[in-house]
Amino acid sequence: MKKFLIACSCFLAVGGAHNAITGRNQLILYPESEIQNMAAEQYKEFLGTNKVVNASSGTAKADVEMVRRVGQRISPAITAYYTSQVLGKLLDGYNWEYNLVDSKDVNAWCMPGGKIVVYTDLLRITQNETALAVVLGHEITHALAQHGNERMSQGMVQQLGGVALSVALANKPAETQGLFMNAYGIGSNVGVLLPFSRKHELEADRFGLRFAAMAGYDPREAIPFWQRMSKASGGNKPPEILSTHPLDETRIAKLQEEMPDALKYYKPEKKARPFSVACMMGIIFFFCA
Repeated sequence: MKKFLIACSCFLAVGGAHNAITGRNQLILYPESEIQNMAAEQYKEFLGTNKVVNASSGTAKADVEMVRRVGQRISPAITAYYTSQVLGKLLDGYNWEYNLVDSKDVNAWCMPGGKIVVYTDLLRITQNETALAVVLGHEITHALAQHGNERMSQGMVQQLGGVALSVALANKPAETQGLFMNAYGIGSNVGVLLPFSRKHELEADRFGLRFAAMAGYDPREAIPFWQRMSKASGGNKPPEILSTHPLDETRIAKLQEEMPDALKYYKPEKKARPFSVACMMGIIFFFCA
């Protein structure tokens, strides 16, 4: 532990970064371009070794189209927001991809560069497009806020001495790839990284609500979604101190606190008014008169 803290203090001097979106200082050791390149390789490998659902017909087609539709609404909303904040360069290298993967895991994730996967069993809990948008807003925030880079930087200092990414991949490829997948997928063990992981989750909740709202999705759907998620877990969750994610009760309370801010960004899509018979008769009368 002492060695880890000393190493962190040394690397903060050279790897400290201020995140323009969250406003928080982070330990970032690796350039975003390197992380994105690794993400593209890992994403391709993941899709090649897992069952990607194709938009063929029936429910599968509807589900695939929904995942793509949500992604294609959120990504331009994020681009517009970053551009309005004069932060457009932070999205350099983002080439958005959205895939639905057949899996019993209730999960979704986004790698740097906009590489998104939704697992089929998550749709059992989301139940609607708006809830899925809330989840994807959350996962995309992890990538935009460089949470994975931060987690990986911490892990590299702790486990591999904070060496350059290319050196780590050359000398310890399995360990480095494992750190990468943990940073962008499932959490970490109890230890020094744990508090950061919960902080990341709450940051992703806050900004994820905004991004979903900017895309025209009602952020208030986050509350019933997490209530369904809590019910689905059946209470079989570890105490919060042993979990990388906040307890559902904590998360819901925080989401309710953030909701007034998120609703400022929410502009529902205007639906076209039905073309009534009266309107049709009026048009016919006008041209026949």
